[in-house]
Amino acid sequence: MQVSTGFLVILSGFATTMALIAAIGAQNAFVLRQGIRGEHVLPVVALCTVSDLVLIFAGIAGFGALVAAHPDVVTVAKFGGAAFLIGYGLLAARRAVTPGTLTPSEANPSRLAGVLITCLALTFLNPHVYLDTVILLGALANEHRDERWLFGVGAVAASAVWFTSLGFGARRLGRLFASAKTWRILDAAIALTMFALAISLVVS
Repeated sequence: MQVSTGFLVILSGFATTMALIAAIGAQNAFVLRQGIRGEHVLPVVALCTVSDLVLIFAGIAGFGALVAAHPDVVTVAKFGGAAFLIGYGLLAARRAVTPGTLTPSEANPSRLAGVLITCLALTFLNPHVYLDTVILLGALANEHRDERWLFGVGAVAASAVWFTSLGFGARRLGRLFASAKTWRILDAAIALTMFALAISLVVS
């Protein structure tokens, strides 16, 4: 059976984006933690997916070329993102050493607004988002010329599948994270990841 060219372009966008998005990063660590806690998972997953949709389509529309032509934009995002990652890492480190904040069913759960603001910051203050999602995916999509938007459809589909699987799939780990020790290990790993990402942004 012959496969249509359009389907292959969608599949290409899906596979490329899945390879990029699956790397361990600040956004993924945040979605994973929210999923394990079972707190505001749907809004976080939806926000991450919509953010990727905006960035991917902006790249296809030509915004990637604009960002590449004005590297100062990336520089500002780089240092701003590094500062935010350090701050978020310090919060994770504090959770790792504070027994009262390690259980998934806290008496005072995080407010939705604060969770979404943090999610937006982790997304848009990361310059790698612009380099990978906007510039790289935008360039790859435009190689398909008239079918570039089909590539974008595949890319957004990959984002939706990944964040949905990460956020809601994390609930299966709920029993494991009933232990304060496990939460301590997760938050320590998140803190180290944030610090490493911040350093990599500054020295890159």
